[in-house]
Amino acid sequence: MATISENSGELSLAQPEITLDLNMPRYTRRETLLTMAGVLLVMLLASLDQTIVSTAMPHIISELQGFDRYTWVTTAYLLSSTVMVPIYGKLSDLFGRKSIFLVGVVLFLIGSALSGASQTMTQLIAFRAFQGLGAAALLPIAIAVVGDLFTPRERGKWQGVTGAVFGLSSIVGPAAGGWITQNSSWRWVFYVNLPIGIIALLVLIFLMPSLRSTDKKVSIDYLGAALLILGTVPLLLALTWAGSQYAWLSPQIIGLMTVALAFLAGFAFYEARLERMHAEPIINPSLFKNRSFVISVFMTMITSMGMFGSIFFLPLFAQGVLGISAVASGLILTPLMIALIVSSVISGQLVSRLGRYKWIAIMGMVITLVGSLLLLRLNISSVSTDLVIAVIVLGAGLGFSMSLYTLIVQNALPRQIGQATSALTFFRSIGSTFALAAMGSIMTGAYLPAFHNAIPTQLKQIVPVKVLGFFDNPNILLSPDAQKQMLAQFASYGSQGATLYNQLMDAVKIGLTTGIHNVYVLSFGLMLVAMVVVFFLPELPLRGGPVQTSKQANEVESAVPMMMH
Repeated sequence: MATISENSGELSLAQPEITLDLNMPRYTRRETLLTMAGVLLVMLLASLDQTIVSTAMPHIISELQGFDRYTWVTTAYLLSSTVMVPIYGKLSDLFGRKSIFLVGVVLFLIGSALSGASQTMTQLIAFRAFQGLGAAALLPIAIAVVGDLFTPRERGKWQGVTGAVFGLSSIVGPAAGGWITQNSSWRWVFYVNLPIGIIALLVLIFLMPSLRSTDKKVSIDYLGAALLILGTVPLLLALTWAGSQYAWLSPQIIGLMTVALAFLAGFAFYEARLERMHAEPIINPSLFKNRSFVISVFMTMITSMGMFGSIFFLPLFAQGVLGISAVASGLILTPLMIALIVSSVISGQLVSRLGRYKWIAIMGMVITLVGSLLLLRLNISSVSTDLVIAVIVLGAGLGFSMSLYTLIVQNALPRQIGQATSALTFFRSIGSTFALAAMGSIMTGAYLPAFHNAIPTQLKQIVPVKVLGFFDNPNILLSPDAQKQMLAQFASYGSQGATLYNQLMDAVKIGLTTGIHNVYVLSFGLMLVAMVVVFFLPELPLRGGPVQTSKQANEVESAVPMMMH
């Protein structure tokens, strides 16, 4: 009989009882391999898009004149994909994973083509939002499919394979994005999705079986989705505008925050009402009764916020401050991804072999915190070696927990894998979206005063205000043509013209470095919070072990989550 020790919060195992059906193979080897082929292709498509675009962004905002909306290209994508994730998760539970995959890939490819054809920053933001509608169906359902095919103990082994796909895209993506931008046009960072997506479509249509289809009547929570959007958009706008276009305590920001909280509160009450009526809410509030789910959601949100704050601005720092080319800035991210892959594979093997995960999560957070501290030390005098060391340490820490919390949630809620996985992905995306909006606002808000403070007093007396105003936007650091034009203008100041120009460029770099440094301060603070929270993560036995019993499985899903370590 399995017993629970209240002091340790662990299961004490005696003789095993009846083996769970959940531990038995549910699909043939052929079905499993074909399904995983489709899953890995979809993962490659989605993850490649994320990595290849980031390196090209500095050149995109330079050509389309959109430094003030630097983060919006990504936040629009994340916002639209975020609100759709729970809906797709519900649909995949009801209709099966395959059909939702197909819808997601088609929308994603249309959005990619439109994004590549954008002529203005506004068009690009809008088309990236449309692309996000398709992206919402890709990674979350791919992860849910892995949960369908394998027990939690087996998933540790496949974590290395899925991590290798992310690693491949993370290594190839930034380098390819830099090469494409430097040798062709940034538009091809979007067009490159098309051939990969077509191959993925063919694999899904002809090779992948449908999973988890049901005859259950479909009930989609459209009102809940509308309330979620009406609550999320004003909150995102408030975080984006606060500190840059409006003061944090201005009527505009307070008004947006009030509207957002009102709709989000309405969303929470409505979802709870639907669940009491045994309807189909987007997110079941009862999920939050499970301690493993709550802690995993919190950790995922915090770490994704800190991670995006750390990684998203690295190409901008490398190209703008260090003066590294687009190709080289993409290659600088390669050590981060290699470290992430290695630590992800190691953590997956450790979880699979030992059946324990809490100490791995703690170790990952310690390393991540050190990496964040190293990024915090970057300044205008830093060299590329400083940046490489920081990203290697950060990547090693992030890799330990990259897939860990998904595994923890799927293990704690085995009968709600689709919804639990999509909910976790939803909150991860929410964290990333809000972090990018807030951090973009912090960066742009800090740049201008830091730039003007760095301008020598004597230079302000010589150079007209109108000319200085041209440097109010750090886009000049990313545009060699603009630099040549300005240097030619400064030639009118005689022999001191080049000196004055270089002093102004140094001030621009100081301003940009200050803005990015403030972002890293916030990221480090978030990682500190996560370091504390991870100690409250429950340690539950992983299903799929040699002595797993039906009674243990019920205990995993209900009783144990209330215990803390």
